[in-house]
Amino acid sequence: MKLIIHGGFFSESRTNHEVKKAKQEALNEIVEQGYKHLAAHTALETVVYVVRLLEDCDLFNAGTGSQIQSDGKIRMSASLMDGKSLGFSGVINIEDVKNPICIARKLMDQEDKVLSGRGAQNYARENGFKYYNPEIPQRRWEYEKKLSDSIRLGTVGCVALDMNGDLAAATSTGGKGFEIPGRVSDSATAAGNYCNKFAGISCTGVGEDIVSGAVATKIVTRVTDGMLLSPATEKTLNELKPFDGFAGVIGISANGDIYHADTHPYMVWASRDENQIEVFA
Repeated sequence: MKLIIHGGFFSESRTNHEVKKAKQEALNEIVEQGYKHLAAHTALETVVYVVRLLEDCDLFNAGTGSQIQSDGKIRMSASLMDGKSLGFSGVINIEDVKNPICIARKLMDQEDKVLSGRGAQNYARENGFKYYNPEIPQRRWEYEKKLSDSIRLGTVGCVALDMNGDLAAATSTGGKGFEIPGRVSDSATAAGNYCNKFAGISCTGVGEDIVSGAVATKIVTRVTDGMLLSPATEKTLNELKPFDGFAGVIGISANGDIYHADTHPYMVWASRDENQIEVFA
């Protein structure tokens, strides 16, 4: 069994030791909880469980603590992919819910698997997901001060390999902050979240760059065609260099390889297997 998670890019983690320690402790705790969950659940069930924990932690930009868009509203996106069935589901720019990843999971069993905006919100209400305001005071302060883009880059994600050898990937984001309402990130697309029976990938960074590079899909395709996870990831990220693409990746392959990489530090991440926990330093 293998598990890896990320908490996006946060430049303040480099200079603010309090924030860095808090994120290290949070990721350490969540990856440990996720690994225990994985021992008794499928990869699909586990990535939903873990991303929900990340969405509930206001240190990260997803669910509670999501960024505020240019019109003062929070809109979130999330997606889920099952490597066994190749099912993909997600929500785009959904408002006033607590856990977008749980709605994505509900949609996995529907014919219409990706919903956006008002349609996603209506579906959530019809299926028992109550009103929830994900705004926290810190995000309101950031919005009012219009902090720099480097601080606002963030997403959360999880990739899991279960005891049956099945893979799943899940990604959730609160956006980049101050974006034009209606902007679509990579997180609810196959560019930012992709999985099959050979590998699973979750991305973070600048959504437009990740979509331009088709990052998650390319990495998984290369592993499917016989490349190892590490060179497949590095080759794909190198292809972002001509336009200085900003991306971070976590992934697991079916043979148990686990890998993380980024084009512009500082991605925060944690991983867990039968031997150890690793957390970003």
